[in-house]
Formats: sequence, C-alpha cells, structure tokens
Amino acid sequence: MTLMQNIDINQLLDWAPNPALADLPAVQENEHRLGMRQFAAATTVITTLHQQQPSGLTATAVCSVTAEPARLVAFVNKNTYAAQQILQSGLLCINALAGDQAELACIFAGMRKAIAPQDRFQHGQWETLVTGAPVLGGAKANFDCRVIKVFDESTHYAFLCDVLATQSNEAATALLYMGGAFYTLSATPITV
Repeated sequence: MTLMQNIDINQLLDWAPNPALADLPAVQENEHRLGMRQFAAATTVITTLHQQQPSGLTATAVCSVTAEPARLVAFVNKNTYAAQQILQSGLLCINALAGDQAELACIFAGMRKAIAPQDRFQHGQWETLVTGAPVLGGAKANFDCRVIKVFDESTHYAFLCDVLATQSNEAATALLYMGGAFYTLSATPITV
C-alpha cells in the first residue's frame, strides 16, 4: 500500500471544472492585488508554540469553515518562520485583534524593524487556553486550534483547524485592514 492510499482527501473527485473556461487566463497578480485591497478583512495575529518557542504573524486570510464541527481555515505564507513552526507543532491560535491593537498588528507584521521576531511577545498580554499557543489578552476574539489538515496552495499553506477553545470580547471594537491601512469597526449594527 502506498502512502497516497492512506491519505484521507475530502475532495469531490467526480467533480470537474467547466471545460469552456479551462483555457481562459487568470488575471495578473497586480490586478488581483488591487481588487483584494478593496476587501475589508479582520486583522488577526496567528500564533503557535513549538519546542517552547512562540512565534506569530499578522494575517487577514482567515475564515470560518463550519460551525458543527467548529472549524476555521488560516492561510499563512510558506516563507514565514511561523508557517514552519505551525507545521511542526500542529497547533495555532487565531487572535482577532481589537480596534486598539493596531500596534500589535504592525509588530507581528514585521513593520517595526527595531523589534526582533523573538521579542514580539514582549508586547501585549499573553496567556494560554488548551493547546499552549499564545492567546492575546484584550483581543476581539481568540480561537485556540489544532491543525487537522494542511493544503499546499501556491505561496501559502491553508491550515484547516478544529477550534478547541474560544474567548470573545463583545465590548471591543474590531480592527480591520483595507487598502493598506487599519480601520476600527464599532459593534453598532446597521438596521436594514
């Protein structure tokens, strides 16, 4: 039996793409980036712990997959140290930042060159829940997860995760990222 026979792939193997679209080229990278800059996305700091060493990065490519079971997916650039640590540890925490945590987003994005990656966790208040991954205090929400599958998607890994513990801060505003800038979003709903 080969290794491939042992892998459980949740892919619809009998589905095929539309053949009429198969030869059409995808948009150029710069066009795609311009369009994606118009998306307002939650700003997160994804953290992990491997061999007692914490690591983390700022990310916006996170989304809910299912509520039952509780699952999220996080896309992390393969070239980051944190991506390699997540692969090794099999755990991560997605910390959705509150409106007053933009500086932490900058620190974990590597925008503060004076702060070495190993010193990032000296900023913010950190604790743990279930997995041991660093959990940011005061965040809008925290999702402590075990990685159950990893998909290799071009420049990124897609980490499919089961959520093992959560915390929510309903009183906090949310930190969004759009067009190369941070914005806060109040929790005031719009009546429609």
